[in-house]
Amino acid sequence: MRPERDPGIALLERLNSEYNKLHKSYEELFWTSYMGDHSVDKRMNEAQAARDAFRSDPQRKAEAEQALKSAKGEIRDRLKLWIGFFDLYQAPAKAAAIKAKAIDLDAKIMEIQTSRKEGYIDPHTKKFVEASNNKMRFIMRTDKDEAVRKACFQALEKLPYDVMDEYIQVVKLRNEYARALGYKDFYEYKARIDENMSKKELFSIFDKIYKKTRYGFANVRKLEKKMAAHGKPGLRKPWNTGYLLAGELAKQEDPYYRFEDALTLWGRSFAALGIGFKGGTVKLDLLDRKGKHHNGFCHYPDLVQYRNGKRLPGSAGIASNTVLGQAGAAAHDIHVLFHEGGHAADRLNSVQPDACVNHEYPPSTVSWAETHSMFMDALYFSIEWRTRYARTADGNPYPFDLFLRKLDATFPMRPLDLMSIIFVVFFEKEVYETKDLTRAKLIEIAKRLSRKYTDRSEDSISILNLPHIYSWESSAYYHGYGLAELGVHQWRKYFYEKYGYIVDNPRVGMELVKIWSYASRYPAKQLVKMATGKKLSPDAYIASVTASKDKAIAGAKARIKRLEKVPMHKGKIDLDGRLILVHGKKKIADSKDGFEKMAKKYAKWLRAARA
Repeated sequence: MRPERDPGIALLERLNSEYNKLHKSYEELFWTSYMGDHSVDKRMNEAQAARDAFRSDPQRKAEAEQALKSAKGEIRDRLKLWIGFFDLYQAPAKAAAIKAKAIDLDAKIMEIQTSRKEGYIDPHTKKFVEASNNKMRFIMRTDKDEAVRKACFQALEKLPYDVMDEYIQVVKLRNEYARALGYKDFYEYKARIDENMSKKELFSIFDKIYKKTRYGFANVRKLEKKMAAHGKPGLRKPWNTGYLLAGELAKQEDPYYRFEDALTLWGRSFAALGIGFKGGTVKLDLLDRKGKHHNGFCHYPDLVQYRNGKRLPGSAGIASNTVLGQAGAAAHDIHVLFHEGGHAADRLNSVQPDACVNHEYPPSTVSWAETHSMFMDALYFSIEWRTRYARTADGNPYPFDLFLRKLDATFPMRPLDLMSIIFVVFFEKEVYETKDLTRAKLIEIAKRLSRKYTDRSEDSISILNLPHIYSWESSAYYHGYGLAELGVHQWRKYFYEKYGYIVDNPRVGMELVKIWSYASRYPAKQLVKMATGKKLSPDAYIASVTASKDKAIAGAKARIKRLEKVPMHKGKIDLDGRLILVHGKKKIADSKDGFEKMAKKYAKWLRAARA
């Protein structure tokens, strides 16, 4: 007679099978919609509702609790993960109906934003120039003509009005949902669900950073006077700041970053660390086009899972909005590959058997997920990476002198590095706390907080162009980027003290892979301590951005010198997975015959597309 099968194992298999299918159904439609095909939006919303119904089903939670009574060892631990997961999503039926309305409105907002005609009025010809939201932001940073930069700023200021009424309505619905669950407002709900933090705990961190670094605004005002005396007035005008501080320098940097090299630079950097995608598949759609979602992202249609004891690799989709041929676009493209590639590596390296901890949603936290991607950002932006990897077509390396000139130009702003994130955090906090929100109140909040957290000389509502605030999943979670920035500085300090260098260090890669293997099995606060040896704190960040210029230069020189002892990765690029390059529904290249051949084929296609 066969022994009776553990009911806990059978339940775990069923929960994983059901959730993986629901997750994939939604994520595939999500990708299609965000790539510009809104014919699937109704089905996408229905798939999201089905997934959410699974999460919030009290019967499934009760089944897991019943099975827990007789479970032991690993099965018991896994059931506890599922019970904790279901706890996060329990909601009364009336709340689910409210969320469904809000999600439908989210889709309507995105359709308006991605189908409208975007562009600016040329100040010289007075003719309309079609240009995407992303392209106009690029122009503001790089175009030498102030009149054109100002025209783009003015055009961007008008865009929020297209969806302002819908946004106000969606804020009210989100608050209504949160109150149905017992929270004061939607931000309180998201802070607890996404980070397991109270609003007081969360905002006290950012308030401390604001108070410690706001002296940077005085630095900028002094610099404004100095630049005006040298024939460059108007530094604090919103359309001038980025260009006057680094626009010309960005153009000087441009030759060191080329589209043709983007994939190879990214791939070789990851390979040198010994990190990849653990057998998974990564699809990349990198260029901007009309109808496409305005912000880069990474998602995971296939979660890592196990069947009959065998690990099945997951998949990821990476999207970017690189404007082909625009100044600074190649550097942006490489940056996106590092950032979103960090997200992909995080989830695809999981060895956990349960779907509830392998996705990017709670119990995963925004801050912990962004710590991985922003750690890769910091790697890419480091001077030691640039002097080693960034090259002109003739092979000339990125010059240290250019780094010094850029540091000199931007140093007064350095204490303000986190201010744009703090701005979003306090903006959304106030929006959700405002009673009877109206257009007038929303505009007043946007302008007032813009003055406080950017100190520009002109009022602006450009914060209302931020894609994150319009989506249920990404609204009221921008604090995650700020907490991640703190985590990145803490993690880098840990690695520098332990190994002396990070770029091309396979021991750093081994530690990254190990921490990724846990996915969200443990609370984020515990994972931060496991990774860095300390609780999350703003101390490393504040010490870094308030350090003297001499100390910053000395540190850069020391890191470059240390890297001279490290041999450069020269072998084949192997990221342990399949990469597929697409443009919309068109497949451009893949890595089945090797990374190098894929990169070469994609570069050829880019040259043809740019011609």
